[in-house]
Amino acid sequence: MKRNSLTTLPENLAQKLPNLVELYLHSNNIVVVPEAIGSLVKLQCLDLSDNALEIVCPEIGRLRALRHLRLANNQLQFLPAEVGDLKELQTLDISANRLPTLPERLHLCLSLQHLTVDRNRLWCVPRRLCQLPSLSELSMAGNRLAFLPLDLGRSRELQYVYVDNNIHLKGLPSYLYNKVIGCSGCGAPIQVSEMKLLSFSSGQLTVFLPAEVKAIGTERDHVLPLQELAMRSLYHACHRFLKDLNFLSPISLPRSLLELLHCPLGHCHRCSEPMFTIVYPKLFPLRETPMAGLHQGTTAVSFVAYCCSTQCLQMFDLLS
Repeated sequence: MKRNSLTTLPENLAQKLPNLVELYLHSNNIVVVPEAIGSLVKLQCLDLSDNALEIVCPEIGRLRALRHLRLANNQLQFLPAEVGDLKELQTLDISANRLPTLPERLHLCLSLQHLTVDRNRLWCVPRRLCQLPSLSELSMAGNRLAFLPLDLGRSRELQYVYVDNNIHLKGLPSYLYNKVIGCSGCGAPIQVSEMKLLSFSSGQLTVFLPAEVKAIGTERDHVLPLQELAMRSLYHACHRFLKDLNFLSPISLPRSLLELLHCPLGHCHRCSEPMFTIVYPKLFPLRETPMAGLHQGTTAVSFVAYCCSTQCLQMFDLLS
């Protein structure tokens, strides 16, 4: 059913084709993915790219056998949270849409291996995306990213990351060093005052930090803030005696702090200590690393090591 100028799907599709495994509907004029799609419980591959999609219904989360979902070249401005229910999903292509962010529950797609979000309007990436255990390739080229999650690249599975043509992006987490990365067209000059984010400067280099970072530590800051010490102590106590944090009710801690305990800002790039409010960054310009020859002057980004303390900051060396 491709190239037929379809504008919708028949409501009785599941009744007529209950055992449908693959459905290719690309290059039509479909505007809405209807609720009936959720009845195709055996569907493994769904291609709706090159349509006029504005809405994907929540019922898409009922496609528990779905492995490949292609929604590229549409007009989507959001994805339903129910996408996180697709436990067997391996490939998700949502490039060339109008998405400003990704659903937080995307990290529940535990089988996801390839995620393509090129040419959207992304300004941030949920840090829980770093928890995807099977993700091997992530492409976010041509967006509006100014920073990346601290832990991006910490997973050994993730080997390919493409962030080309995010002109405001100046820093790559040092976990991405020795990965296959694309970052041409990044690091264009911009006034720090134009971005409402914390920034860190070293010499003539400036990088923006994730919005959740509350403070930046330096080599002179030998004492951690009390809140950071308390969060780290609570985190270690919880994980020592209980494998999850569900025993902590919202009454005992604010919801924002509970969420931080479940998913810290990041882990120290030297010792893996979790960090919650403060980071100690250290810059390594890409042009001064052995990777410089691969990019031939097409990028002005730096690798950023996010450390948990003054000691780790002083001892971390990207090239050693």
